[in-house]
Amino acid sequence: MIFIAVKFRVLPEHADRWPEIARDFTEATRAEEGCLWFDWSRSLEDPNEYVLLEAFRDEDAGAAHVQSEHFKTAQRTLPPHLAETPRVINTPVQQDDWSRLGEMAVDSES
Repeated sequence: MIFIAVKFRVLPEHADRWPEIARDFTEATRAEEGCLWFDWSRSLEDPNEYVLLEAFRDEDAGAAHVQSEHFKTAQRTLPPHLAETPRVINTPVQQDDWSRLGEMAVDSES
């Protein structure tokens, strides 16, 4: 799979509304055939920072995402709400889902 982590620094006046601002993009991406997940979190230390964790089945699915109309729309509509260019990590991973964190295993799951 292709695993992507992106940090978005949102302008303070838009930070509380960011989930709504990104909603159409989020919903359209989650509906893509090759999307495994597309999940937003808000930083506990900086209320103006959101982290997006996304994964796509393979390189072809990732390419289809970047070439989609909703991605092109997001390229136009999201930057005016941002304080800076998002920072990204994009890497292939040899798995297709989350692994369990054995160091914090929950006994009731055995």
